Amino acid sequence: MTSSAAIWDKLENLPRPTLGELFSAVRDGGEGADEPGGAERVAMLSDRIELGEGGILFDWSKTHLDRAVIAAFEELAEAMDFTGMRAKLFGGEVVNPTEGRAADHATLRGTGDEAKVEEAMALIDRMGMLVDAIHQGALGEIEHLIHIGIGGSALGPALGVDALSRDLSYCDVHVVSNIDGVALEAAFAKCDPAKTLIAVASKTFTTIETMTNARSALKWLADNGVSDPGGRVIALTANPEGAVEWGVDETRILPFQESVGGRYSIWSSIGFPIAMAVGMDDFRVMLAGAKAVDEHFRDTDGAANLVLRASFADLYYSRVRGCQTRAVFAYDERLGLFPDYLQQLEMESNGKRVTADMQPVDGPTAPITWGGVGTDAQHAVFQLLHQGTHLIPVDFIASVAPGDELDPAHHRILLMNCFAQGAALMAGKAGEDPARNYPGDRPSATILCDDLDAAALGALIAFHEHRTFANAVLMGINPFDQFGVELGKQMAKAIEQAGEAFDASTEALVKAAGLA
Repeated sequence: MTSSAAIWDKLENLPRPTLGELFSAVRDGGEGADEPGGAERVAMLSDRIELGEGGILFDWSKTHLDRAVIAAFEELAEAMDFTGMRAKLFGGEVVNPTEGRAADHATLRGTGDEAKVEEAMALIDRMGMLVDAIHQGALGEIEHLIHIGIGGSALGPALGVDALSRDLSYCDVHVVSNIDGVALEAAFAKCDPAKTLIAVASKTFTTIETMTNARSALKWLADNGVSDPGGRVIALTANPEGAVEWGVDETRILPFQESVGGRYSIWSSIGFPIAMAVGMDDFRVMLAGAKAVDEHFRDTDGAANLVLRASFADLYYSRVRGCQTRAVFAYDERLGLFPDYLQQLEMESNGKRVTADMQPVDGPTAPITWGGVGTDAQHAVFQLLHQGTHLIPVDFIASVAPGDELDPAHHRILLMNCFAQGAALMAGKAGEDPARNYPGDRPSATILCDDLDAAALGALIAFHEHRTFANAVLMGINPFDQFGVELGKQMAKAIEQAGEAFDASTEALVKAAGLA
């Protein structure tokens, strides 16, 4: 078998036709077969994943993938035992070697090891019973939920609530992650304490930011006449014993598995605020959408696997073309938090400098993920995308069905702008005036949902989870640990406890802030 290093060398030395050339008439693909252009290229590099009544189109034709590049990446996947690693992921085996854990997030939506799926479904049913009971008045009149978490315990819930609850909300949900008290006070100002629940989301139930905010939330309830503030707390955790010790009643603790990482936990009880906002039926539909992607990813081989195909493009740009960033633009206001969600998912997972077997990586790993919402971003950052000196691959995400009931002109203009930006990045426009010259040949992919409903949101998130995993496997790294997050926290504790010396700059800042 050819080594991965030799395959990377091959990729470096392959021809680099422009996007215009790739879309032109049939040409020699360099591997003894013709390279399709035009509509045939679109057919080769775009396909759908069906989600019951709707589906999602994934179009990667405006990237520099061609048959030779794809063949080399398929060879790389074989060299890196992608098929075996995928089987371990869905088989519940250890895929997080530094912590000796499986990564069982797919079991939460019904895919994977049978025993683990059964356990996950039982926990979700338990959450469903509590959600339904609250909606039916078991805890009194509840109109507000303040969900307190950080990282994966906040980004996923915030995204799900924002995306799905704009049309209908059973409960007014506020997600608070920042230890900055301004964030918590803003939530307090919007809630009636007599009608408010507090959800505390922490895998360990020791996260300092979360537990500090939780104590302040209970004090707010008590200060505003709530006689039993502790009775208003729902704990979402992989450490139920810790929640009991903190004072939460067992009946209001919703556990999830230790083998589910925080940034992969939206499908577990961490999704409680989503279910509170839109109901368990829609939450289960979100799980079903994710499961459809699980099954496609698990059962489809080679470049026909749309997730793996996306990772081929990702690695081509980061490793072969030297792109340091990847941009994501959602042409849908409901996905305004999606780039933020992907930042943690991709950069915390794959921002590593050693391989899974503890050797230095032999090239760049995760690019910097960033983005925004169209059409706002067009008037802010697209100048650099079109005419700047950086080559930045772009993902566009849109929905065929509008999320509003206004004049259809709104949505037509939105979609026209989305598609036009991809076309303009690819084609460019030559001009005698250098200031009005657009070089073009800039890659983009488009993810087009039939409708942005709960199933589509679940599918989008699962697609990017597996995309992150596929990238990690092809780079030989572990996407499921995050030790880089810990050092800053340790040093913050050291500052709080005092007695430890720091560099002169940090010492001066601590003194200037009155913390010494």
